[in-house]
Amino acid sequence: MIQKGDARETKMYVIVAIFIIIVVVFAVFLSSNNFTSAYVPDGSLGYEWNEDLGKRDSSSQFFGLEKFSSLTYRIDGNYPAYLMVITVKTIVLMSENELRDKTIEIIGQAFEDGITVDEDTEIIGERVLKNEHNTMYAIYDGNDNSKNPPEQIKIIGEIWNCRSSGTSVICMGVAQITDNSHNNSEINTIHWEKIIKDKLGTFGTGGFQGIDGLLYTVICH
Repeated sequence: MIQKGDARETKMYVIVAIFIIIVVVFAVFLSSNNFTSAYVPDGSLGYEWNEDLGKRDSSSQFFGLEKFSSLTYRIDGNYPAYLMVITVKTIVLMSENELRDKTIEIIGQAFEDGITVDEDTEIIGERVLKNEHNTMYAIYDGNDNSKNPPEQIKIIGEIWNCRSSGTSVICMGVAQITDNSHNNSEINTIHWEKIIKDKLGTFGTGGFQGIDGLLYTVICH
């Protein structure tokens, strides 16, 4: 027969065991919930491109289980350009279809800023970045109608899942390639090349081939 003292002692052991299990599970959960924002390393930016700190954004929901961050890099001048690097951490890693839909949504939001996209110019493909992640990309021609006169632009959306950090990365780059405001409609892709080029020349040789393209060097883990 179990004595009352033994029962109390057994109950205490059970409570302590449950507490230890909770602590261990909670610690494992926290360690798996670390969030790393993807970014372009300073060495790739050079001295011309800079992060627009006013555009830096982040948020979380579901008690921190889902997180979001956005960094924007830009270069001004007669041919302005910018690159958004968005990092998303969800309870379950996003699928490629979800990433594609999210990228389309982000590009669509640019319409509110006067950007129109020529969907007939769409180029879809895949490549491998410096960090060895396989990505999917879509490239478009478009116009920035917020300028007077309007300017021609090029747009790229590139996505991948970083399983090492448990995050999904969505990037959108936009580069102005004309300077109509100064009566110069000649195509200039220098900043566009800086956004997209890679060592394999995925988008063409010459100016499009190099090891320091902004997207090519994004760090996500």
